[in-house]
Amino acid sequence: MRLHYPAEWERHEATWLGWPHNRSDWPGKFGPIPWVFGEMARHIAAGERAHILVQDARHEAGARRVLRAVGVPDDRVRFFRWPTNRGWTRDLGPMFARAGAQQKGLAILDYTFNAWAKYPDWRLDNAVAAKAAKALGVPRVPVLHRGRQVTLEGGGIDVNGCGTLLTTEECFMDQKIQCRNPGFTKQDWAAVFKRYFGATNILWFGKGIAGDDTHGHVDDLCRFVNPKTVVLVREKNASDANYRALEENWERVQGMRLENGSRLEAIPLPMPNPLIFKGQRLPASYANFYICNAAVLVPTFNDPHDRDALGIFGELFTDRPVIGIHAVDLVWGLGTLHCLTREQPASA
Repeated sequence: MRLHYPAEWERHEATWLGWPHNRSDWPGKFGPIPWVFGEMARHIAAGERAHILVQDARHEAGARRVLRAVGVPDDRVRFFRWPTNRGWTRDLGPMFARAGAQQKGLAILDYTFNAWAKYPDWRLDNAVAAKAAKALGVPRVPVLHRGRQVTLEGGGIDVNGCGTLLTTEECFMDQKIQCRNPGFTKQDWAAVFKRYFGATNILWFGKGIAGDDTHGHVDDLCRFVNPKTVVLVREKNASDANYRALEENWERVQGMRLENGSRLEAIPLPMPNPLIFKGQRLPASYANFYICNAAVLVPTFNDPHDRDALGIFGELFTDRPVIGIHAVDLVWGLGTLHCLTREQPASA
């Protein structure tokens, strides 16, 4: 089966969200989290359906109360009562690709999600892809290499929909810390990305940002905003923990080329000032934005750089509004908007 992984700005049928329930993800700060989800869902539902994972009927009822309170119409939401361990939908799936010679249908890529090779509770999350394929009536394609199912996460990659894929060595090449696939080389990854994502041009960055619980996800670091352009976070403070790694990535991007050999245009995106809670550095990054049909949702952090970041996105996205979503509470869960969303492309 020929597969193609579309860019995030292409038309969506829906966006998937995992309604929050695991209080250990936001210890002591869970109260406001469902309301942040409600605000996300309100903007998403303005242009597409929201597909929401819930634990059971009681959990669904609580989600409905929040969504109705913020003005999300019932007919813009579809609930799926599938118990999960967490709600980080970017990583646990379902991950959609366009399938077939004409790439008109959809398929779900079924890889292993093992909670970033860090936490022991992940098996409910890992079952979501198969359930989604059955519920939607689309093919489920196991992501296999070397005779075994590949372990990965959606936040570890970003694509331009034309054959170029971004990722990091820290996430997928480290063999000692949170190792997803022991023994994998860049050649192994290239084979996986070509076969299942239609990517023939893999661009490797070094390390991700400080505080990232996933050990280097690219969606906190560098993202495509159109087929030729990325935003890449950059830290100006030389004493900051992020400075050296981000400068190295900036050096790398200068020599990167697209699938057609042309130069990759990189726009520097500021980092917010360090966000610390209970002594822990949090992975606050404007690169964790989400592109839905009706808007570009950008995390904000009550920071002087919020305005600069929103202005950059406003210049880059002229076909839909740029909306800031308050994420100071959300990032205590060690992720924000992109980590919590998963687009379902519209059928061609």
